[in-house]
Amino acid sequence: MSLRVSKRRNLVAQSEIRSMSIECARVQGINLAQGVCDLPVPDVVINGAEEAMKHGTNIYTRFDGRFELRKAIAAKQYRFTGMDVDPEGHIIVSAGATGAFYSTCLALLDAGDEVVVFEPYYGYHIVTMESLGIKPAFVTLKPPRWHFSEDDLEKVVTHKTRAILLNTPSNPAGKVFARNELQIIADFAESHDLFVFTDEIYEHFVFDGREHIAPATLPGMARRTITISGLSKIFAVTGWRLGYALCDPEWALPIGHFNDLVYVCAPAPLQIGAARGLEKLGTDYYQAVSDEHQVKRDLFCATLRDIGLPPHVPEGAYYTLADISSLPGETAKDRALNLLDKTGVACVPGSAFYQGNEGEGLARFCFAKEMPLLEKAMSRLRGESA
Repeated sequence: MSLRVSKRRNLVAQSEIRSMSIECARVQGINLAQGVCDLPVPDVVINGAEEAMKHGTNIYTRFDGRFELRKAIAAKQYRFTGMDVDPEGHIIVSAGATGAFYSTCLALLDAGDEVVVFEPYYGYHIVTMESLGIKPAFVTLKPPRWHFSEDDLEKVVTHKTRAILLNTPSNPAGKVFARNELQIIADFAESHDLFVFTDEIYEHFVFDGREHIAPATLPGMARRTITISGLSKIFAVTGWRLGYALCDPEWALPIGHFNDLVYVCAPAPLQIGAARGLEKLGTDYYQAVSDEHQVKRDLFCATLRDIGLPPHVPEGAYYTLADISSLPGETAKDRALNLLDKTGVACVPGSAFYQGNEGEGLARFCFAKEMPLLEKAMSRLRGESA
């Protein structure tokens, strides 16, 4: 029989994040596996989308998105990072940050190319590249500081290396790359003439007075950097699928054309809702979100310490990797399922974020939940309730 699935099918099996979410639903547990932020969607965002629908903004947009959203993104980017981005030519609105990343890979990389990736990594980045025949070359960050050196980068670069991928603040480690680390990456990229793809979706979740530094703002980095972010996390609209890429027009045009081919456009009225949020919500909104999640981080990490699952306290984002090696089981998946069966709280096995065995003693927990639900999860983990 000649009918068969494609050779890339095995690369996109169910992710551990989705798998654990399914297992959690099976036992009607509390899902701290999936990275869904339980913030209320700002009224201005909802109202902006509703008004857009009522006034007929319900058809295809330009391949790079509605001008209102591109203009609002440019203004927000300048306000927070100092980047001077032209809404015409530098911005591509896509179907989430994952859509922007996929379109970027399609536009700028070929099968057989290699990309330097820090691990622990976000699995969708890896699967996206591998499905296109692009090879990740891993640099393993070691806890608790998740540091790396220039030598670590040089060990993995080859003549096929075309880019380095950076996620800051990172999922799952919560690492916020400092300026001196970004300079090492910038020097490395310049030395080997590489693109720098950045996933900055958690840019507004930064704790303990740290600063998110956009890599594109470093000297000489604007042309070679593709800055990727989105509205899913900060406005709690993960299902709206609104993300974007910021880059030099030479790269933005092909990224936009592939974005058009794969997604056509992000939902038009939802783009207007996001634009209204960016226009009308001030810096106090973003700071309040960060402060709220720092409180949740501290409470949740204290609980993990109390129950003997020492956490690696994140500097940003809204996940913590914890040491679960004391739990029964041979693998991280065994231990995560054991914890779910015992407490009804779901996490993601650390093996989902590593190519090798480094994650077998770890699990990722998402603490971006409404406080009553997070408190219930912490009580269950302490064994205080069923």
